Amino acid sequence: MGRKVGIGRRLGLIAAAVAVSLAGWPGVVAAGPAAASVERVDVVGPQRHDLSIKSPAMGHQVRITVLFPRTSQPRGSLYLLDGGGRKTGISDWINEAGAEGYFSDKDVNVVLPAGQGAFYTDWERVDPAFGRPQWETFLTVELPPLIDKLYNGNGNNAIAGLSMGGQAAYTLATRNPDRYTGVGSVSGCPLTTGVQNEAQIRAVVARDGGDAANMWGSWGSAGWVDHDPARRLDALRGKNIFIGAGSGVPGPLDQKTRLDPGRSRLEKIATGSVLEIGARECSEEFADLMRADGLQPFEHFRRIGTHAWPYWAEDLEVMYPVLARGL
Repeated sequence: MGRKVGIGRRLGLIAAAVAVSLAGWPGVVAAGPAAASVERVDVVGPQRHDLSIKSPAMGHQVRITVLFPRTSQPRGSLYLLDGGGRKTGISDWINEAGAEGYFSDKDVNVVLPAGQGAFYTDWERVDPAFGRPQWETFLTVELPPLIDKLYNGNGNNAIAGLSMGGQAAYTLATRNPDRYTGVGSVSGCPLTTGVQNEAQIRAVVARDGGDAANMWGSWGSAGWVDHDPARRLDALRGKNIFIGAGSGVPGPLDQKTRLDPGRSRLEKIATGSVLEIGARECSEEFADLMRADGLQPFEHFRRIGTHAWPYWAEDLEVMYPVLARGL
């Protein structure tokens, strides 16, 4: 069982946003015609930049937020991925979990992609709703050199996410083991194969208007197998590993969740309970597989908690120290 957490710190976000020109910012010129480049920087505060990155792989500009320390010495970078659902131009870790406040005194770069995550993978075919995202190439090949160059990165990276992003974090870490020193999932289901796991992923993609057959192929095909972290457990050896979830039992923090338009709090809690029960079962199964293979994940399985941001904000305080060991 994971250790208990205290009340999460919810510091206020910096309000002022100033758009700045890139002309005087060193290091933004792309290294070559196929390299990603920074097209715009919004200076939101002394330790936060919102960037527009021109990505050749994605074929369009991608919005990300970078949080960074006040110090200038080299430091590692933590990539934090969102869950599913339609998104704004700013990561939910900022808007919902107070990540800007939490990391303000941490010696780390925090990279937070925004927009529709689409499981943060390279899609096989064009989808009418999503197009053909190439998230894996963007996150593992194009973006890290830019972050290291512009924000004094030392080359050490960890990746983590919640829900859909938790699944993606484990897939990316096991497919690109040389890129990451640690990986974490909060309320996610890392497994992709098996009827139940595949159906769950397909349902998430369908909810947002897409067809997962365009992502990894037809039912049970090679694409689904190739993105299952359970098939690449050796890639996790020597890494800092975190996995956690709630139980689905509602608790006091459910009274703090932001309500969706047209939905009551009771509906919100009921849906969150069902989703978290599924995430818990899958996460525990994956943790068992890791332990059986000789890995030692840090497990944080709470006795209460639904699929909701107030719990994830507190989970971040437990997860980050685990991943920080390799940064």
